[in-house]
Amino acid sequence: MSVTVVPITPADIPATVQCIQDAFDSDPYNNWVFDKATPLAKGSFDTARNYASLKAKCEWGMRSSYALFYVAKDESGKVIGVSMWTTPAMTSQPQTWGDWLNYYRLWVEQGINVLWYQGWGGLRRDRYWIWKREQAACQSELWTDDNGYYFVNIVVVSPKAQGKGVGRMLFEVVMSKADNEGRRCYLESSRLEPNVRIYEKMGFVVSKKMRCVAEDGTNEGVDLFSMMREPQGGRK
Repeated sequence: MSVTVVPITPADIPATVQCIQDAFDSDPYNNWVFDKATPLAKGSFDTARNYASLKAKCEWGMRSSYALFYVAKDESGKVIGVSMWTTPAMTSQPQTWGDWLNYYRLWVEQGINVLWYQGWGGLRRDRYWIWKREQAACQSELWTDDNGYYFVNIVVVSPKAQGKGVGRMLFEVVMSKADNEGRRCYLESSRLEPNVRIYEKMGFVVSKKMRCVAEDGTNEGVDLFSMMREPQGGRK
């Protein structure tokens, strides 16, 4: 199968969102942070609402100097994989006015989505903020390099295209930049098998395990594995 990895464009957004939704349908973190009650009830996961949120995120990524958003396409031009990274500049350099305005625009768009869809589309906000709290504590401990990190926010491959090297291609397009610059890469995975094992083959090492536990009386929890990758060759 012939695959190309290219920066995301507006025309790619519908297929990009579908690919993310399909790939994350059984993801442990996704199922912990979203209410996916069956049958669906008011306030549970809403694919249309989730689409609007991811669309706004894609548009932010295309505008941002901090983001590297890519899609993998097969020979027919179909999107079969997606990667969303942020660059070291996001945490190692002062924010520019342009990027501040871009974040503000994203914030406004997400606020409009809340009003338009009359809610958060099944997002358990209490659990989301527990994760953000644990993530902040974890990154504060691990992110000690003033040069910053290439942060893998999302890398997904369409279920029908998995096992064919598409995910590695989506990683390598940014890992090669990191290697050339002598910078570290960082990711968080909620799947030990097979994801963590796959990432280890690309040079990532588990640095810490985050444990997020709901504070709503259910004690439902999810583990996320924080993984770091040292630069392979290039400038040190």
